[in-house]
Amino acid sequence: MLEELRIENLGVIESISLLLPSGSIAVTGETGAGKTMVVSAIQLLMGSRAEPDIVRRGSDEAVVEGRFIEADGNEVVAKRVIPANGRSRAYLDGSLATATELADRIGPMVDLHGQHAQQSLLRAATQREALDSFAGIDIAPLLATRAEIRRIDAALDELGGDETERARRIDLLTYQLDELTAANLTDPAEYDELLARESLLAHALDHQQSAGQAGELVSPDGPAAEALASAAGLLDGDGPFADVLDQILAMQDQLADLSAALRSITEGIVDDPEAREQVRERLSLLVELRRKYGPTFTDVISYTHDLQTQLDELESHGAKVDKLTAERTVAIEHERAIASEIEAQRRKSAEPLSRAIEKELSHLSMTNARVGITIDGAAGDNVSILLAPNPGLPLVPIGKGASGGELSRTMLALRLVLAGGPPIQVFDEVDAGIGGGTARAVGRALASLDGDGQVFVITHLAQVASYTGSHIVIAKSTDGHSTSSQARVLTNDERVVEVSRMLSGSPDSTVANEHAEELLKATSSTWETSATR
Repeated sequence: MLEELRIENLGVIESISLLLPSGSIAVTGETGAGKTMVVSAIQLLMGSRAEPDIVRRGSDEAVVEGRFIEADGNEVVAKRVIPANGRSRAYLDGSLATATELADRIGPMVDLHGQHAQQSLLRAATQREALDSFAGIDIAPLLATRAEIRRIDAALDELGGDETERARRIDLLTYQLDELTAANLTDPAEYDELLARESLLAHALDHQQSAGQAGELVSPDGPAAEALASAAGLLDGDGPFADVLDQILAMQDQLADLSAALRSITEGIVDDPEAREQVRERLSLLVELRRKYGPTFTDVISYTHDLQTQLDELESHGAKVDKLTAERTVAIEHERAIASEIEAQRRKSAEPLSRAIEKELSHLSMTNARVGITIDGAAGDNVSILLAPNPGLPLVPIGKGASGGELSRTMLALRLVLAGGPPIQVFDEVDAGIGGGTARAVGRALASLDGDGQVFVITHLAQVASYTGSHIVIAKSTDGHSTSSQARVLTNDERVVEVSRMLSGSPDSTVANEHAEELLKATSSTWETSATR
């Protein structure tokens, strides 16, 4: 429900702040006082378009703020700020939001019925839901089956591609996998190792010559050995050089080791042109694989594994398609059976719902109104409520041939026939063109709707206002230069005065007050009963 409403600088309203009760609430006031601004304020909180011309003249911006209690008990605060110049802003619980987010959060809680309201009854989905609610139709199995069909279709689309394209893809992947498998690349470091081996083979003769010359220089009979022997002979027997002499003798031993090592390395270096060509071919192959499947050799190895997975998927495609196609056939048959049953239920219930709405309309000054319901499409999903408000008029889709008041009363009639609906109902101009006993019937009907929610009734008829459990008056005042309006929830005594004004235009008239008291007393049992429900 809407627990609190604050409006600043909206139309003729300068500033109002209201704590709102539950149940049915009359909103009354003289013409031009700003009653419709209350409706406009609620529409703004529902995310409707905000026009700058609704800002009070001379003000920089209008502000509308509402505190709502959702069905689960959570509190949410919605706010709209409409500058006289510039774009409007929206807020939810103090955080910036979009108008769409307001519509998604607040919209489902409110139904607006009136000349300028965007009524939910005009939406095709609402009309279908109304018929289903009346008939007690559960469409959950149909929705679930349709969702399953969409899932299967999406899976088939994901497999995608025609048979020719799939065959081409298999051929390409097979070729790539064969190429990579034949290459047998398993170590990302192989390329660097091959580069080192290629360099060794390319310079084998140079290496052999260098090693041979070095071996002669350090051989036991070479110049290095002779130099060390001469040095040892010069120092032998001289005490101060004993340590150095030991090092020279050790170096003579190391020369023998060096000579042996050089000889061993030289023997391992072979000038093998065939081996060199094999290494170069392998290097060329790896470079080509990296270019095609890289950019790194690790990526090449990884892609080899991915190819096998892709091939497995494609080669099992036929089996998957067959399985999904069979599932789709079963789901389609199931959907058709459910849809056929639901369509039959909708067609069976269309006439009783039409007559029930007509019966309620007959109590709302639309005695000769005719209602029809057309059903078309799969499962009868296209439901359209038709209305001929007056004799001689054809049945046309509701909203096309009815005035705002007639449309509102049709919505009211439907609400009387159906249980449930949004917790906040707002009726504006629902009593247009009626009076007397019809007005009392409308009042009783509105009061019966409140349940655990709220029913706001913007009205100029005392007979309608008296049936509500609470009463808000919008009163305007002027200082000679500007006009402003204020709002307040009336006490019982104040309500008598306001109903007197509505009855006779003379709130101070004793006769009018007596009439107002009599009217409120006569209708009190209705709203007192509603308040205790």
